[in-house]
Amino acid sequence: MDVVTPYKQFFSFEHFHKDGAGGCSFGLWNLHDTGSVYNSMRVYNVACKSRFRKPKVTCSRKYMGNCVFAVSKSKSSGLNGNLQHSITFLKGDFNGVEVEPSPNEVIASLNFEEYENNNFGMLIRNGEFEEGFKFLKHMTNNGNIPDVIACTALIRWFCKVGKTKKATQIMEILEESGVVMDLSTYNVLIDCYCKSGETEEALRVLDRMGVAPNAITYDTILCSLCDRGKLKQAMKVLDKQLQSECYPDVVTYTVLIQATCKESGVVQAMKLFDEMMSKRCKPDIVTYNILIKGICEEGRLDDALRFLNKLPSYGCQPDAISHNVILRSFCRTGRWMDAKSMLASMLRKGCSPSIATFNILINFLCQRGLLVKAFDVLETMPKYGCTPNCRSYSTLVQGFCNEKMIDRAIEFLEIMVSRGCYPDIVTYNILLTALCKDGMVDAADEILNQLSLIGCSPVIITYNIVIGGLLKVRKVERAVELLKDMHRNGLKPDIITYNSIIDGLLKVGKTECAVELFEEMCRKGYKPDIITCTSLVGGLSREGKVHEAIKYFHDLEGYGIRPDAFTYNSIMTRLCKTRQTSRAIDFLAYMIGKRCKPTEFTYTILIEGIKYEGLADEALELLNELCSRGFVKRSLAEKVEFKLFGIHKKQQQQVLSH
Repeated sequence: MDVVTPYKQFFSFEHFHKDGAGGCSFGLWNLHDTGSVYNSMRVYNVACKSRFRKPKVTCSRKYMGNCVFAVSKSKSSGLNGNLQHSITFLKGDFNGVEVEPSPNEVIASLNFEEYENNNFGMLIRNGEFEEGFKFLKHMTNNGNIPDVIACTALIRWFCKVGKTKKATQIMEILEESGVVMDLSTYNVLIDCYCKSGETEEALRVLDRMGVAPNAITYDTILCSLCDRGKLKQAMKVLDKQLQSECYPDVVTYTVLIQATCKESGVVQAMKLFDEMMSKRCKPDIVTYNILIKGICEEGRLDDALRFLNKLPSYGCQPDAISHNVILRSFCRTGRWMDAKSMLASMLRKGCSPSIATFNILINFLCQRGLLVKAFDVLETMPKYGCTPNCRSYSTLVQGFCNEKMIDRAIEFLEIMVSRGCYPDIVTYNILLTALCKDGMVDAADEILNQLSLIGCSPVIITYNIVIGGLLKVRKVERAVELLKDMHRNGLKPDIITYNSIIDGLLKVGKTECAVELFEEMCRKGYKPDIITCTSLVGGLSREGKVHEAIKYFHDLEGYGIRPDAFTYNSIMTRLCKTRQTSRAIDFLAYMIGKRCKPTEFTYTILIEGIKYEGLADEALELLNELCSRGFVKRSLAEKVEFKLFGIHKKQQQQVLSH
């Protein structure tokens, strides 16, 4: 074989013929092109059931402009005695190659576009989606039209992993190629944008669709807009839907009715309900339940009950959810007798109560401290075919803890487990909170250590509960150990965790450790908040490190935090106690300049500072002036006057008497 190619490029290519009529697929074995857009391709084996043999090949050199051709003449047996593939690659991409047929051979052609689409499809089928995306761009750069099925699969995959921009690029490539995607693919792309909160992008896709949208298309966008409180925009989309003669279904109207109840009230929602009925779109039980909930949220429980009783006349039987909505509202407003009547009404109508029904009743009784009655309700659940769930038991555990009956709560947990219902992390968090409030921190710490062993992994809030309890009893070292445990267990502490420990360290005088933890927190990308600012600046000020406190005060301002009066006061207090009253006054001016309103305590701090500087008369004069202007209440002024100036007045009287 005699082939001329540029020294920077190499292309090797194999042809195989089959012996017999078995199925065969053509494969590219090796391909390198250092000057091409797409620099690499996976190597695929030829898949044949039959046996292959290489043809005898002779090659000659040809030059044609900027293209290089490797010309191969092959003679071999195959289908009808001959088989020939004709493929051309442009220089700069894959080197032009043309295989010429023998005059007597039957030609079976596979053009380059089909060949590239085969390889593109193979990449997608093998899950090489990123490589497929690169290859797609290479194809279209060469002016080839991509296969719509492979592109659709690629769009769906990018949507699945949240890469909406790449999915949109593929859609644009198809549009530019004159290929129209099917409706389901457009719907997948729109759904992806809506789930990521990019409703404007979803609307752009809707406007450029090459096929008519269906109800699913509009429902997806309407749900997204309504969930984000964009009812006006949703109504515009509804108008567009009606103009396109794609009539809304029950899902569309239900979504809009729910959003209207939240934003404009039930009266407006009922207008939409009437429109729905006029268009012969029959509401379902979900629609009615949303309206019942809306009426209840407006406090019109009797109206809600009347509406519930009218449902059969509309051809719809209320379900357990319909009753639960009103039952919950009765319990929330303390109408226990009405709640009992509703339960009895449910049973008379043959509407079986659900687990949620009983949980509503248990929750109400526990909040009222009626734990015996709540327990009785739980015990009657199996009679109505309902098995208590974790929430049923957890509510009672919470009730016992609220009544400071922690031993009873623990016993109840044992009953729960003996019945085959295992506590979840919510249940344990309830118990841990109660233990920490009651000062039983060691017991809470022990339970925390055992959680993973019993298959209930603690979450961030679990650690925060126990850390908070430890810090209340000044067990700071153990709290820091739990922070390290969180890191070891793959849990990422939140700002609450850091704030709690920083404050705990400062309260026991470990300012250096607190500052180190604060700086570690900032290095890890956590943004301090006002609580961080108040704890750090206040703690440093209390320890007499006022210069360091002022430094971090300004550093925290750099994070966009606006310190409150408490933070300013902590610095001013320390300045005044160290007889730096002039600096405290400057800090007051800075405080007012930052539009932070001074409190009565701010002014009393300054009065004390002026008095400590030996200017008692000036301090008393300032106090009276602030009192006359209404900045300090007379009652507080009298207390300050007695505290600071009572001794001074006696001393003056003694001097005058002598």
